[in-house]
Amino acid sequence: MARKETVNALIRRGVSARVSEAIANAGFKIGDLKKTPFEILTKIISEQDAQDLLDKIGAKKFHLEEIKTMTPKKPVKKELEEKKEKKPRKRRKDLKIPQKVRKLTPTEKEIDSIVKKMGFELPTSILEELAEKANSLKVKGKKLQKIVEIVVNEYNKHLVDPNESVGIVSAQSIGEPGTQMTMRTFHYAGVAEISVTLGLPRLIEIVDARRVPSTPMMTIYLREEHRNDADEAKKVASGIEMTVLLDIATVETDMGNMQIIVKPDKKMIEGRGITIEQIVLALKKERRLKASIDRDGDNVVLKSDIPSFRKLQQIFEIVRDTKIKGVDGIKKAVIRKSDDEYVIYTEGSNLTTMLELDNVDPVRTTTNSITEIYNVLGVEAARNSIIHEASNTLDEQGLTVDIRHIMLVADMMTNDGDVKAIGRHGISGRKSSVLARAAFEITSSHLLKAGISGEVDALDGVAENIIVGQPVTVGTGAVNLIYSPGEKQTKSAPKKKVESDGSE
Repeated sequence: MARKETVNALIRRGVSARVSEAIANAGFKIGDLKKTPFEILTKIISEQDAQDLLDKIGAKKFHLEEIKTMTPKKPVKKELEEKKEKKPRKRRKDLKIPQKVRKLTPTEKEIDSIVKKMGFELPTSILEELAEKANSLKVKGKKLQKIVEIVVNEYNKHLVDPNESVGIVSAQSIGEPGTQMTMRTFHYAGVAEISVTLGLPRLIEIVDARRVPSTPMMTIYLREEHRNDADEAKKVASGIEMTVLLDIATVETDMGNMQIIVKPDKKMIEGRGITIEQIVLALKKERRLKASIDRDGDNVVLKSDIPSFRKLQQIFEIVRDTKIKGVDGIKKAVIRKSDDEYVIYTEGSNLTTMLELDNVDPVRTTTNSITEIYNVLGVEAARNSIIHEASNTLDEQGLTVDIRHIMLVADMMTNDGDVKAIGRHGISGRKSSVLARAAFEITSSHLLKAGISGEVDALDGVAENIIVGQPVTVGTGAVNLIYSPGEKQTKSAPKKKVESDGSE
């Protein structure tokens, strides 16, 4: 795989495929080329290609003779003496070394000492959780010691053994209950309101890293001062809900006078806080609309610059879909009261705009679109979103899956700074083993490409060893024990010397 990566890296820098293949076949990497003398390169490729290669990778040309002159000079005695004479710098007393980890509380110290007496260690997060529970329940002395002993035993039970196939265990732990999941949709506030895809289809969306979910949705929380204000929640919901002209008015075509008449519904525009002036302003802002716009009482009249039935029909279609107010992508907004505060659920998603609104809490507001979270907040937020969405999907179905299995999947999907799918276009398609890729999908294509490019499989993984019938490098197959006892050596008693008296 390293050879293929070298070839691809050189081609990306503008080096020809022929030269890239020759360099990779010789066992060179890009870092090695910068330290290689020109004479050695010319043995593999021509002088012109070698010079072009060095120019493309930004390396300097040097010869074998120059290596001798590149030896580092020995420091002069005077310089060494001066260095010895230099006094050590005094540390400034006004500087303080910052503490990256906070100090343990008295309860945490007590728990930590109990754990250390047992000869074990617990992570700080578990110490914090134990201390918090112990303080809330006022547990001390022998009771606390007994609880800590149980926690330590449970913690040691859940530790992963070396060479354990955590990937296979995680895949089985998620895949087996995943097959029992139902394909259904959850509705917010009645059938006619927002629908959210759950169950198996949602889990597939998450692991496939779909760019747009089938039912994009946002959960919007208000700031602390507006959480219990129903009017403020209605104001935010009506402000973000996408409103087009057809939602609040009827649009008619007057063929006789070659004009379009917009008749706003008074109840609709009052309910959404829209005025006729806003409608006129929105129509004037529409760049595609080439027509004169006039107000006739409560109606708005549009006349085409060119008297043509075709042009009139085009104006009608543009007017009908003109955006009056709201946020792009937010089709509907529903308000629900949850835990003594008002929460807004939306059909559609636009995280960037939502986080910019004054009354919206940017810390808790979220979306079910993992790709959008990645684009706005980064890869760490996307990883947390994968864990949160997968856990909620499984919990909603009543299925219990250890959070660490889901965390492993999220880590694999985001470990290189990007959100990858678990499939042939993502993790499975990027495996270094040819046989592992072929075992997943499109077997003939993978084998054909590997054969043409001369790819080598080191048989390091599980799938490829099973294919060729070798022991898998886990468990008993992870080690090779060779026992050679050699010759058995016995300590024999020393022979006694017998003195001869000369008689036989």
